[in-house]
Amino acid sequence: MEPVLDRARAIADDLIGLRRELHRVPELDRDLPKTQALVLSALEGLDLEITTGTALSSVTAVLRGGAHEGSGPVVLLRGDMDALPVLEETGLPYASEHTGQMHACGHDLHVAGLVGAARLLHETRDELAGDVVFMWQPAEETTAGAMTMIDEGLLEAAGRPTDAAYCLHVMSSGRPLGVWFSRPGPLMAASDEFVVRVVGLGGHGSAPHLTLDPIPVAAEMVTALQTLVTRRVDIDDPVVLTVGKFAAGTKENIIPDEAVFEATIRSFSPANRVLMKDAVFRLLEGIAGAHGLKAEIEWTPGYPPTVNDLGEYAFARGVLSDLFGDDRYDEEQFSDPGTEDFSYVLERVPGAYVSVSACPAEDPLTAPDNHSARAVFDDSVLPDCAAFLAEVATRRLAR
Repeated sequence: MEPVLDRARAIADDLIGLRRELHRVPELDRDLPKTQALVLSALEGLDLEITTGTALSSVTAVLRGGAHEGSGPVVLLRGDMDALPVLEETGLPYASEHTGQMHACGHDLHVAGLVGAARLLHETRDELAGDVVFMWQPAEETTAGAMTMIDEGLLEAAGRPTDAAYCLHVMSSGRPLGVWFSRPGPLMAASDEFVVRVVGLGGHGSAPHLTLDPIPVAAEMVTALQTLVTRRVDIDDPVVLTVGKFAAGTKENIIPDEAVFEATIRSFSPANRVLMKDAVFRLLEGIAGAHGLKAEIEWTPGYPPTVNDLGEYAFARGVLSDLFGDDRYDEEQFSDPGTEDFSYVLERVPGAYVSVSACPAEDPLTAPDNHSARAVFDDSVLPDCAAFLAEVATRRLAR
């Protein structure tokens, strides 16, 4: 059998064609019928056990390895499928045909790369020492599609628990084309949101002593939240807190009954996530009470932190170095305050999340970033993506 990279490059045209079909028909959130149909069509002829989601347009496929007797390990590979509500401005000949929707985050490459991995692994299925679960997932950008797939049995799709999980993400800027990157341990943040309604008693602006003015109290809260982060959080385990919306009042001489603000908290450890929720409630309720007002706080938990298992990260990095050389790997020094719902998988299964630059620009630092209406991804990374996913699964099954 030829090396996996050579076999991946031999199917490059097919993968690029599939990616461009997907790019033309981006779909949002959980309902992705065209995307799902393209995936199912691309898998025709492969000996896979395929199921589709009930609550969303997911595709789960199990490839049975022939070198075990039903007790070998199980490896999961993920490719997210959903697009973004962005009006594309790339001018590409295969640009979005769905106005106001765009694959601006590269998920079309993820889907095609995972199809390529399925094809490569299918060629060597008789030699695989375990089973592979392929996860084509909607709603990464929106409503935690990974958690829905887990609820529908993803992690037991092979008939026994999943032992390791891997995924990749393409980036349109930041590093030269073809450079891979990630880091051990905390990689991306948890994201929680809260809305605070400061309830007072309105009245005339000329007589504030007859009111309970919520505006200065809410403003004090916003300032105190920033101090809370700097005084309570270890600098080596950071938290980012941003108040992005503040609303109160209707006219300059009317003290309103209430003021409302909304905030997001990004944290990188379960301990700080718990700490911040408890501290925010106590702080804001205390400030409100000190002024004789009331704070109503609505807390909405988001994605948990994305944490690379140390052993699985080292293993995946070794595979990347063997395939592409050390000069094409750049270990990240710091965690990213962005979020990712593959975190739900990595909470339950040891694994690793890695990224690769698909930036076609000569200057990656000035290229449009992911989520931009002008983000462009170079298709030449697709064989590398497929080869990595296939090889990391093959080697992990053989451990």
